[in-house]
Amino acid sequence: MNQIVQKTLEWMQRRLLWLLLCSYALAWLVSGPGLRLRGLSAGSLPWVRGGRVEVSLPLILLAFLLANAGFGARVQQLRHLTRYLGLLGIGLAASTVLPILFALAVSLLAVPMHDDELQNILVGLALIGSMPVSGSSTAWSQNAGGNPVLSLGLVLLSTLCSPLITPVGLHLVGYMARGDYAEDLDELAFQGSSGFLIVAVVMPSLVGMLLQRVLGSRTREVVSPTLKLLNLVDLLVLNYSNASSALPQAFSHPDWDLLLIIASITTTLCVLSFGLGGFLARCMRADAADRLALMFGLGMTNNGTGLVLASVALPDHPGVMLPIIFYNLVQQIVAGVVDVRSRRVPPQQVLRSRSSGPALVSRWRRGS
Repeated sequence: MNQIVQKTLEWMQRRLLWLLLCSYALAWLVSGPGLRLRGLSAGSLPWVRGGRVEVSLPLILLAFLLANAGFGARVQQLRHLTRYLGLLGIGLAASTVLPILFALAVSLLAVPMHDDELQNILVGLALIGSMPVSGSSTAWSQNAGGNPVLSLGLVLLSTLCSPLITPVGLHLVGYMARGDYAEDLDELAFQGSSGFLIVAVVMPSLVGMLLQRVLGSRTREVVSPTLKLLNLVDLLVLNYSNASSALPQAFSHPDWDLLLIIASITTTLCVLSFGLGGFLARCMRADAADRLALMFGLGMTNNGTGLVLASVALPDHPGVMLPIIFYNLVQQIVAGVVDVRSRRVPPQQVLRSRSSGPALVSRWRRGS
């Protein structure tokens, strides 16, 4: 049984991008089950200022993803984080400021666009930029030879700070939006986002890390492949469910110009984010491993959270999900390109990295 699980897991990991594309294609062609999944709810929880957090099935699926990420995080590495406080601080600041400035540039330059289309893009960019760093960035970074301690620190710091940072980003972009979109962003910033992020992101992540500490290493090794497989299935179901409300409408009578604009905007933001990570690392004279960790940390955001938040808080604006869906695909492609390019770095540079340690040295010796 364990061999079947392991082989299935390896097969899905190698084809994750294609499986994501298939989940979006299924959402476009057969959206009914996805819409019904989105409608399932276990009730709601009260929050401050009269707000409530709907405990929907997408939120539960998202919480499982984050708990799994916390369970798989190598928390023992956090004792080394004090070495990277400068990079952590500048990385968190840059990941917060860049999307806001980019949204401002889009709002100023996209004058010829239809107003409703522009508002959907702005709100989508707000949700992309205000989400914490994606947990998958640690896997991409480590696979490329990045600093695992810095990668994990960026994920955890952005996750723990998200209830404070996300409302600020949403509120600032709200000044650029108009009409219902501006009102929805302000309402989300002041009432819904903090409670949602604490319930669906922060608490599950902490629970996962706690379980990792409680369970013995032998138990973790036994259950890890099964949890990773369930995690991938959960991710695909979550993407299918969230996309079911946006893609059928977008492609029933497709506006190819709009889709091309959204693809161009999200690709530009993603490339800028990866590039800014590399630029800042060079400015701070960081080594190759730190530079890769910062690039993946700035370029990859937790779009699963953004999609769930959009589907729960903005059901009357399904077009908001399109930029998030596009960015989710683009960041995987750009991450793959950065990964391939990083393998061209001479082995001596990897060995000089202060984050390399025995694991990366042995990996280089194996020729990986």
